[in-house]
Amino acid sequence: MQQQNYQDLTLEKLAKLDRDDLLKHWPSLYGKDPPASMSRSLLLHAIGYRIQEKFLGGLKSITRRQLSQFATSDGTTSPAATSVRSGTRLLREWHGVTYEVMVCDDGVVFKGKRYRSLTEVTFAITGAKWSGPKFFGLRRKSHG
Repeated sequence: MQQQNYQDLTLEKLAKLDRDDLLKHWPSLYGKDPPASMSRSLLLHAIGYRIQEKFLGGLKSITRRQLSQFATSDGTTSPAATSVRSGTRLLREWHGVTYEVMVCDDGVVFKGKRYRSLTEVTFAITGAKWSGPKFFGLRRKSHG
């Protein structure tokens, strides 16, 4: 299939295409045939991302590396986990309320309840799935 110009294919237009039309776009964007059993929804998201990636750039190399490390891990630790000592007290103000979390060897304690991660605490506070370390202002240590 020859290379197509995707500047006119907006995400809104892409969302209106049926599965067969989405399948036709795959080879020119990915250089190979799509997986046979891929759902329309996944095709839509993958093609939309690929078009945005071509025009806006892809993931940073560190993000790709972290995703690769996480994909090969057992899934229990974050690739960007920040080392915080047990006993560390973290404070975060959110909507005028200050929240306190105590870091333990096997998780964190928030309002007397043990959580496996800061991300679980962040969900309990905000109701949204955000990065716990980012929410509490932690940064990954530089390795160089």
